[in-house]
Order: sequence, then C-alpha cells, then structure tokens
Amino acid sequence: MKYLNTLSFSKKILSIALSSIFLLSACGEETTSSSGAGFSTEDLNTNTDFDQGKLIENIVDNVITPTYQQFATVAAVQKQVINDYCQQESALLENEGSAEQVNDTKLLAQAGWRNAMNSWQHAEMMQLSPLLISDGALRNNIYSWPIQNTCGVDLDVTYFKINSVNGQPYDIANRTASRKSMVALEYLLFNENLAHTCTGLTVPETWNNQTDQYRKVARCEYAVEVASDIELNSQALLTAWLGNGTDVVGYANELKAAGTEGSEFETDHNAVNKLSDALFYIEGFTKSAKLAEPLGIQFNECGSQVCPEIVESKYSNHSLENIINNLRAFKQLIQGNGGIGFRDYLIDVGDTITADSLDADIDQVLASVEAYQLSLAETLESNPAQVEQTHTEVKSITDTLKSDFINSLALELPVTAAGDND
Repeated sequence: MKYLNTLSFSKKILSIALSSIFLLSACGEETTSSSGAGFSTEDLNTNTDFDQGKLIENIVDNVITPTYQQFATVAAVQKQVINDYCQQESALLENEGSAEQVNDTKLLAQAGWRNAMNSWQHAEMMQLSPLLISDGALRNNIYSWPIQNTCGVDLDVTYFKINSVNGQPYDIANRTASRKSMVALEYLLFNENLAHTCTGLTVPETWNNQTDQYRKVARCEYAVEVASDIELNSQALLTAWLGNGTDVVGYANELKAAGTEGSEFETDHNAVNKLSDALFYIEGFTKSAKLAEPLGIQFNECGSQVCPEIVESKYSNHSLENIINNLRAFKQLIQGNGGIGFRDYLIDVGDTITADSLDADIDQVLASVEAYQLSLAETLESNPAQVEQTHTEVKSITDTLKSDFINSLALELPVTAAGDND
C-alpha cells in the first residue's frame, strides 16, 4: 500500500502532548475564603518592601514561558496528526486505505486541534509585547478570533490547490489572518458541510461541482499548510519571547531586567503593571466577547438577544473549554503557579481580603463552568439563565480586578478595560 497506516504513531505523539497539557494546567495554592465588609485601602501598607522583581521572575519563568513552550510543542503535534489524516483522505481518493482509517486519523486530528486550542487559551491570557505589536499580527496569525472569514478560507483552499493567487504562487505568509490560524483549522476539521460559504461576487466557481472526496482532500491539504504556518508562528513567538542568543534579546529578559540601566522599564513596578495588563483579557474577551455578546447583554449580530451562533469555537463545540482554560491561566497568574504571584503581592500590601476574594471567585466560576452538561451554544438555547450566572460570576472577578486589585497594588487600569459595564 502506498500510504502507511500512521494511526499508532499519531496516538503516541498525541498522548505525549496531552500529558504535558495536564502538567501545564496544574495551578498553585487554592483558598476558599471570601471577602468581608469594612475593607478600606487606607488600611494598606503602602511602604511595602515586597520584591516585585521576584514576582516578575516567577511569572515569566514559571507561568508564561512554559505556556508558550507548551503551545509550540502541541502545535508541532497538531501539524503531524493533521498530515496523517490527510494522507488517509488522499489514499481513499486513490482507492487505497479505508474509510475506517480516515475516520480514526480524523478523530486524532480533531483531538490534536483541541489539545492545541486548550494550550493556546492559556496563552490568550498572557498577551504581552510579542503578541501585541503590529496590531497583534503574530497573535492573529496563530488565532484570529473573533475575526473569522469562512468564505476566505474556502477561497484559499482552492488557491492553495492550484498554487496560484492572482497569477502569483500561493504563499500563506502573505494571506490575511482571517483565512488561516486556529480559527480556519477548526472550520476545516469540524465543519461537515463541504459546500463553500461564499455569497458575494467572488466564489470558488467549480468547488460545489467537485466530488466529496476531492473536496475533503483539498480541505485537508490546506489544513496541513495552515497547521505548518501555526507551528512556524509558535516558534517565532518563542524567539521573540526568549531571544536567540544573538540579535534578539527576548521580551522575557526585558521584563526581568526592569529597573536596570538600559531597560525599557524604569522600575520593577512598571514591568509588574505590564504583566497585570494581560490579566484584563478576562474582561474584554472571556466576560464580554465569549459570554456577554452571545447572551445579548452586549449588542450582537442577532440584535440584543441570545445568539448561540456567535459563540467561540462553534464548529467544534469547544467554547466552554476555552473559557475554562482562560480561567485556569488567570488563576496561575494570580497565584503564581506554585511560586510568587499577584496574590502574594496583595497580601504583602495588607489586602488579604482581595487576594482571598479572587481565589474564591475563580474557584466558584470554574466549578460552575465545569458542571455544564451541554455545549455553550446548546445551553444558551435551553438554559440561558445558567450562562447568565456564569457571566455574573466572571463579572465578580473583573469588578474586583478593576477596583480593589488595581487600587491596592497602585497599578494603572488598561485603556481597553475602562468604561466596560456589562
């Protein structure tokens, strides 16, 4: 047989990646205390000698760096298992292989995507300079959501197939983020409808006339290309973050050098403020885009009503897992993942109440989301009150973040978090 059965090898590498994800998800200390009445910032020790440099070092080395490294690992596995799946689809097109092998390798490819997405949703909570510069170009190339364009993906499947775009050889590096990234991969791997989604003047004209197997092969071939591009960008992130020992210093080293001569951060506190900015992903995305908008609390494409069709990761029904992983990453940043975290800083300045409140609220919403029996889209349709409760619980965290947390640590509220009232 021309195409070897790679199922056993795929399972092995996917198992290795899954094991490392479980290690990544382990969080630091847990508490169940809640905040009490009568707290005042006047009670805080504003002359604290807390070592902010140690906080920076631990968050960088033991929280963010392992997260970025983990994603690079699972991105490589993702590419491999998608390639294995595509080999089986191609074999079937040539009357080799079997439908069973196609199904088995497709399930592994989908599991590879889920594994990579779980890892990336941790990194989503840790967006710093390498992912934010140039209007977030690197981040968007890895994960463009909420920007997505299924018609663009459909068109690029055909462009990649013929290796031509407007008379030029196809180069995915030059394509817009909405036509690739983890968003495109989800559509290619989980959407069972083989018809294109284009409704405008530009459509893949002969696509719907092709056989099902031709279209499956074309989609999976493009999926391999997208997965390869994601792996390259995961390595670019690692280089930008850790440096390369020569001409790239690495943003991690810039943060840890805060307060020293030549650093872009005049003081440790400036670097801590930059790290704290990343926490507010939970405000603008987890709470607002992933919960408030589908609920209709914020205006959406359905108007101001429940809109299940706009949930994140709708083709894979992975929306709740994304929220859970955002919360787990947030918990790591707050608690330090076994080392010094923002919780320790709060306690040192005398605000144990806020530290305990954040811990309790994180555990509460994690327990709530993990208890869902249906997908987020299905729950929005059958029991929107449950999703409203989740939104309320996340809002409890973000309200604390924007008030007591910022005030106690004398940090600046990010511009993106100001004026959000949902």
